[in-house]
Amino acid sequence: MKKADVAEFYRRLAEANPHPGTELESVNTFTLLVAVVLSAQATDAGVNKATRRLFAQVDTPEKMVALGLDALKQHIKTIGLFNTKAKNVIALSEALIADHGGEVPADRDALEKLPGVGRKTANVVMNVAFGAETFAVDTHIFRVGNRTGLAKGKTVLAVEKALDKATPAPFRVHAHHWLILHGRYVCKARRPECWRCIEIDLCAFRPKTPAPAVRGAGRGE
Repeated sequence: MKKADVAEFYRRLAEANPHPGTELESVNTFTLLVAVVLSAQATDAGVNKATRRLFAQVDTPEKMVALGLDALKQHIKTIGLFNTKAKNVIALSEALIADHGGEVPADRDALEKLPGVGRKTANVVMNVAFGAETFAVDTHIFRVGNRTGLAKGKTVLAVEKALDKATPAPFRVHAHHWLILHGRYVCKARRPECWRCIEIDLCAFRPKTPAPAVRGAGRGE
């Protein structure tokens, strides 16, 4: 995609949604970190449903450790891979207490050293909590980047680097939120809704998906 088209692509997303944000619910940086860890291979809605009561009671690493593994599992048992995720949440809470004074570090490398925290999770926390210009590439962004031609790459890291290189300054902080939401609600995996996409003339995807037929159209109904 040409440089001017990239800028126009983001301009349209920004105009449609000036203040995008994560759909994961949290009460502070620690609970944001926990929510992002829990969201791997799970929906944001499913994580929110499981964590509302948890975060009302537990909002610090110290409280999470005090809650304990078994009680945490009961809170998040509706989330996929909850056994492994519960162990990671307790372990990262212990690490935050031991190595960071109970605070979430504003450093991607330090975040990635925490149990259960990969590059994508670290990028989300850096962006949402600390306003860093990071690009957390999930399945939606990977698809949108490749399908539209905005940022092509065979791996998640390649797409991340392509986005970092292509995204102009005015749009860098919110870029990954716009792309996630676009992929989640418009540029869907199985059937992208091209007929209502604001980027249709800029997008490299072919052929464009037509609007679904209206039942009864043309029959006087």
